[in-house]
Amino acid sequence: MADIAPAIETRQFSLWYGSFQALFDVDLKVRRGRITSMIGPSGCGKSTLLRSVNRITDRLGYVRTEGSVEVLGHDIHKESVDLARLRTHVGMVFQRPNPLPLSVRDNILFAHKLHDPRHGELSADERDGIVQEALEKVLLWDRLRDHLDSSALSLRLEEQQKLCIARLLPVQPSVLLMDEPCSALDPKGTEAVEELIWQLREQYTILIVTHNMAQARRASEECVFMLMGKIVEHGETGSMFVSPQDSRTADYIEGRYG
Repeated sequence: MADIAPAIETRQFSLWYGSFQALFDVDLKVRRGRITSMIGPSGCGKSTLLRSVNRITDRLGYVRTEGSVEVLGHDIHKESVDLARLRTHVGMVFQRPNPLPLSVRDNILFAHKLHDPRHGELSADERDGIVQEALEKVLLWDRLRDHLDSSALSLRLEEQQKLCIARLLPVQPSVLLMDEPCSALDPKGTEAVEELIWQLREQYTILIVTHNMAQARRASEECVFMLMGKIVEHGETGSMFVSPQDSRTADYIEGRYG
């Protein structure tokens, strides 16, 4: 995997919550334009690593890090880094959908209005074009084209989650981080969001945390297994699930612990 320029690269990255060390010397390369899943037992550091990629962990004043994290070749911990700009390039989708208590249209345009200085100069038709393009990408346009002024809170859960993804797209992120994006959904909703994730591959680099082994196998091209704050194994998803290289990976996949 070293021969392909990574979208995300961590080098000897460690993280502490106060005196508790959550990540230990993590070396990881996430390839551009691919879906990479992270699996492992609860508390192994998956979500901490994911949230470190756009520095959400910085919001906790007692977090300390060592090592480096690069996104598209840029060290995200440099003092010159603009966090708001970083988070437009590295979008985040959370466990539960979190649409704003606004219309579908205003949800889509919210980040664009906030981060694009040209937004106020756009015509109504141009704004409508942004909304349509974002909803088409998340497979919601046909369903919502006549309901753009309806409250986003009235949508079904899987539609809300798709809308939260669509809300990120007008600011043209390069990386999408997804932290258990289907954990609040029923099987039908999970299937719909997994289909969307697969549709978005190649357009975006997607890094997804999941406790659902079947989901990791279905919806990712590469897989990272973490244990106790360390990466144990990283490889093609199909190969890892069929013939893992580390006995600890095999134990976890086969349900002997975790």
